[in-house]
Amino acid sequence: MEPHEFKLTEEGIKAVLPPMEAEIMELMWRFKVATAGQVYEELKRKHPEIRRSTVSILMNRLCEKGLLKRTVERGRGGMRYVYSITTTREEFEQKVVKSILDALMNNFREATYAYLSRMKK
Repeated sequence: MEPHEFKLTEEGIKAVLPPMEAEIMELMWRFKVATAGQVYEELKRKHPEIRRSTVSILMNRLCEKGLLKRTVERGRGGMRYVYSITTTREEFEQKVVKSILDALMNNFREATYAYLSRMKK
């Protein structure tokens, strides 16, 4: 997952993911494997207005971004998707930092070197 946007005013993964996607990833890093229904049940405690379909859509977007993968499972009531993480939080954070530093080096090489060299001291 390559961050396309970095929001300087947001903290943590909300700097690179929309707020609800970030909350879903926080839950998924805790759960490791879950259905959209399980994630929905957890989210609706904090966001009673959220819809089950919204959670499914957002989890599918996270699959498209490569942060989750899904498999089909047969259960009571038919087929359902089971989602799992594709990367740990630490790996995700390292990819974000690398991507941002690479962009800074490509666009502002001298200023980036100067700043990083001051940080070593």
